[in-house]
Amino acid sequence: MNNALPAAAGSEDLLILVDEADREIGTVPKTAGHLGPGVLHRAFSVFLFDGAGAVLIQKRAAGKMLWPGYWSNACCSHPRPGENADVAARRRVREELRVECRLRFLYKFTYQARFGDVGAEHELCYVYAGYPVGGVVADPAEIADHRWLQPEDLTKAIAADPDHFSPWMKLEWERITADYLDGIHREAQG
Repeated sequence: MNNALPAAAGSEDLLILVDEADREIGTVPKTAGHLGPGVLHRAFSVFLFDGAGAVLIQKRAAGKMLWPGYWSNACCSHPRPGENADVAARRRVREELRVECRLRFLYKFTYQARFGDVGAEHELCYVYAGYPVGGVVADPAEIADHRWLQPEDLTKAIAADPDHFSPWMKLEWERITADYLDGIHREAQG
């Protein structure tokens, strides 16, 4: 979901292509993997919570290929070839938010969403809850804005204006609030 266009040919990250059972079947340059309907690739999403139970959301930078300017979860991206999703998630949180965090894997799921005629996400996505250590300093190349919200306020904001939130974040937040939020709050406070 980190979809900034590459700065120069050859410098673009590769996506790990997978089948529906999450078996690796190859790689493809990031931009090419998001064109048309997209090709199924491995990804991750991180939701960060503070000790008071607030969740961090970010507004995607204007330079993003897909869903620029949309609100989304704290961090989302792709593992590199040879890198597992847990390691990749911690790496990207450090790179995008300049913070270390404890992560807990919640679940994984597959989804596909089109962004007009630009392209699409087609991801097998690992979803994590994270607990930051220290203050967040957002990378402006990735994040235009960020804020902490109480979970009930995020749920209300999505219901009031769903078209301003990334499609993966809405799907993930619905599952997190239904199945994981109570445990996340207990762990964040402990």
